[in-house]
Amino acid sequence: MNLTVLGSDGSWAGPGGACSGYLVRQGGFALWLDAGNGTLARLQEHIGIPEIGAVAITHDHPDHFVDLYTLLVAIHYGGVGRPGLPVFAPNGFFDELRSLMSDDTRRAMNETFAAKEIGPGESLEAGPFGIKTFEMEHFGDALGYRVEAGGTVLAYTGDTGPSDQVVELGRNADLFVVEASWQDDDELLPFHMSARQAGEHAQRAGASTLMLTHLTPNLDPAVSIAQAKEAFDGEILVAEADSTVEIG
Repeated sequence: MNLTVLGSDGSWAGPGGACSGYLVRQGGFALWLDAGNGTLARLQEHIGIPEIGAVAITHDHPDHFVDLYTLLVAIHYGGVGRPGLPVFAPNGFFDELRSLMSDDTRRAMNETFAAKEIGPGESLEAGPFGIKTFEMEHFGDALGYRVEAGGTVLAYTGDTGPSDQVVELGRNADLFVVEASWQDDDELLPFHMSARQAGEHAQRAGASTLMLTHLTPNLDPAVSIAQAKEAFDGEILVAEADSTVEIG
C-alpha cells in the first residue's frame, strides 16, 4: 500500500498548495481520500481520472470536498472517467452537496456517482481495501477512516479534536495521518488538534509512524515536528504535496 499526498494545507491553501486530499493505492486500485480544493489537479499528475476506483470524504467542509464537484463535471460533461463511481461520505453529506447544485447538475450527480452515506462504526470495501469508520470530534458528522489491505493499516483522522476514538482509529496503524492544525502557543479549541496532541494520540494508539497534516500555511512545520516529538517516540513525517510514502 502507498499513500500520495495531493494536498495537506489546513483550512486554506498557501502559495502553490492545496487543501486536504490523499491518494491510496494497492494492486492497481486507487482510493481518493478527501477532495479538497486543488487536489483534482494534483491527482492527475499521478493517475488519470478513469483510474480512480472510489472516493471517500470525511466531512462537509469545503477544504475537504469541493473538488468532488469538479470531478463530477469532468466525468459527466467532459466525458473523462466513468459513471457510477463509488463515493462514500458521512450521513447527510449528499443533501448538502445537492443544495449547491442546479437541477441539471443534481441529475448528473445521480448518474455520475454511486453515492453511499455511512455512519461511524460501519465497515465497507473498495477494491482491495477494507475500510472502517470512526466518529471524529468536529462540526456535524465527521468520520475518520481506517484502511486495511494485505495486513497493512493506514488510519486518517480528517478533521477532529482530541478524543478516545482518535486513539482507536489509529490503534497499531502502520501509518497514522493525524490533523495538527495548531501549535502550543495557539488557542486550543475542541474541534482541531495541535501537533503535540496529535503525538499524544499516536503514542496512545501504538502507531508506528505519525504523519502530521492539516497544518495551516502560516505555521513552521519544523516547530510542529518538534512539539509532536515530545509526545511520540516513533517516526514523524509532515504531509507534503506530491510526496509518496510506502506503508508497511
